[in-house]
Amino acid sequence: MNRYAKFAAALAITCAVGIAMAQVPSSPNPAPASSILPVPAVPVAAVPAAALAPPVGVAHALTADDLATFLDGMVPYMIQRGDVAGGVISVVKDGQLLFARGYGYADLARRTPVSPETTLFRPGSTSKLFTWTAVMQQVEQGKLDLDHDVNEYLDFTIPARDGKPVTLRQLMTHTAGFEDTARGLLPTKPEDVDLERYLKTHIPARIYPPGEIVAYSNYGCGLAGYIVQRVSGERFEDYIRQHILDPLDMHHSSFAMPLPPQLAPLMAKGYKSASDGEPQPFELVDPAPAGALSSSATDMANFMIAQLQGGRFGDTRILKQATAELMHSPQYTAAPGLNGFDLGFYQEDRNGQRIIGHGGDTMVFHSDLHLLLDANVGIFMSFNSAGDAGSVHVIRKAIFQAFLDRYFPKEAPAPATVATAKADAARVAGWYQASRRNDSALRMLYLFGQVNVAAKPDGTLAVSMLTDYAGKPLQWHETGPLHYREVNGKSQLAFVADANGGIRYWATDAEVPVFLFQRVSAARSLGTVGPLLGASVAILLATLLSWFVGGWVRRHYRRPLQLTALQLRTRLLSHLGVLALLVVVLGWLTFIAVTSADESKLLDGSGTGWLYLLYVLGVFGLLGALAVLVHAVRAWMAPRRGRWVLAGETLLALAAIYLAWFIVAFGLVSFNVRF
Repeated sequence: MNRYAKFAAALAITCAVGIAMAQVPSSPNPAPASSILPVPAVPVAAVPAAALAPPVGVAHALTADDLATFLDGMVPYMIQRGDVAGGVISVVKDGQLLFARGYGYADLARRTPVSPETTLFRPGSTSKLFTWTAVMQQVEQGKLDLDHDVNEYLDFTIPARDGKPVTLRQLMTHTAGFEDTARGLLPTKPEDVDLERYLKTHIPARIYPPGEIVAYSNYGCGLAGYIVQRVSGERFEDYIRQHILDPLDMHHSSFAMPLPPQLAPLMAKGYKSASDGEPQPFELVDPAPAGALSSSATDMANFMIAQLQGGRFGDTRILKQATAELMHSPQYTAAPGLNGFDLGFYQEDRNGQRIIGHGGDTMVFHSDLHLLLDANVGIFMSFNSAGDAGSVHVIRKAIFQAFLDRYFPKEAPAPATVATAKADAARVAGWYQASRRNDSALRMLYLFGQVNVAAKPDGTLAVSMLTDYAGKPLQWHETGPLHYREVNGKSQLAFVADANGGIRYWATDAEVPVFLFQRVSAARSLGTVGPLLGASVAILLATLLSWFVGGWVRRHYRRPLQLTALQLRTRLLSHLGVLALLVVVLGWLTFIAVTSADESKLLDGSGTGWLYLLYVLGVFGLLGALAVLVHAVRAWMAPRRGRWVLAGETLLALAAIYLAWFIVAFGLVSFNVRF
């Protein structure tokens, strides 16, 4: 069991213990908001997700006292087990702040507790909701049209795809067709933050027809923020402050980078983990509209109240009722019956509740905002470290699911039985890749992120990326044609076919609907490429070893090779070719390992130079493959070459040919650094 799975299993137990404790009436003198309760010694074991929920059908009253009992009995355990420094949660109901609590520390060195009123966290991409709200304000004023070409509002051009332009509606549903871009997203110096410059120099390729495929895009939100800036005549940060933050009394919030002097001392320190304890620098975000907000939990509560009340906060309005209702209306779904997108908010419907929301992550801050529209309830949470093996992602998901199951429980209906389950499982089995990806420069990186859908003998499915809290793959039971439901769970998964019946992609509501998973051809799937790439590299390594050993044996027995001068030259070039091919593959694998361990290498753009070096090596690799092939052909043409020699040269040539195809197919010589 890996570290992530061990933590998730322990967390499931922790949640169960915390919820069990929450059944006890709360103390009249609860512990301070910043206190961390002692964690009992609990063995690491697999616990089903059902352990997180109270008995089905038993709904607790959503009150401040019950929330305090529930969350105070669970969250301190979670963050200590997950090695998270601190966090904050606020809950609103019926237009009022119902609950706000800080947990852990805003500053570990000073042991500064988290204050929900004054401690600032970085909501990351939850910031986008403010950008989308600003867009709807301009739509309301008639300055913007959701379905017009965005080029009408820009001073540069977004190229068309298939003759079709990008619209604001597509930007707000992440269906503009942009490939993912990361370079420069987290710059290291304030002077490097420039919204206009970023957008004009980082235009991503459009890899999908507009309006068809959801693929989350920070660039798209940045573009929308720039459009607001242009049509309003105000700097984006100033516009948000004057038209959203100030009207909502969000006086502990700002998009400014660096923060204004009066807010900077209130910023929580960000950490990789609590045990690491090394505070990270304030994270700069470019484009700012995509994720630059700093805010307190009670300020975020005001924003939730305004959204839940149709744009009204007290006597102030940031949106008209009709505009807010439009913003909260369904606009796109990848598959019928699954959650999709409203305008800017993504749908999270669960437990019979109509839910919209948005999550957000920087390198060290991790947040979620959820609005239960019909219940008039909102919950916001944010944490200031990723924790051990990224445990914060499990923590925030578990908190929300436990919240829903406690206050809005609903039993899922028994799944139907489909007679074609086995045939359909075989039909959809295979390899898939996320629609949110970069094809221009990082195809090899996304190769290793492919997801496998496996058919079980009983017709159920297992999807490699969809696991329970113990890290075990969930099982999926077919409930309708190409429509699946989690066995003993509530989540759904659906496959979408083309007009000829071929599977195009799958989508699920087990995760937020910001991308889907497209089928990969057999030749480019990890299931094929992995073994062939491994075998080819093994052949190269075995060849190098045989050359070394053979050379030593010949020198020892004084038996030089009987080759012509031309053969000796092609043999030398073949040796160099093998080395070049090995360096290319190992170089890319090292690059992927380094950037996966430290994403900042991509986000701050520092990996660009390494990409150019790898591309140059790729050219040498292709030349090396040619040299190997030429030498193999000459070996067959030469007289008196042994059968084992010819077999070895042939095997080596086949490995070189495959690696040459791999270099070209996965863009290892594209010289493209648009990522």
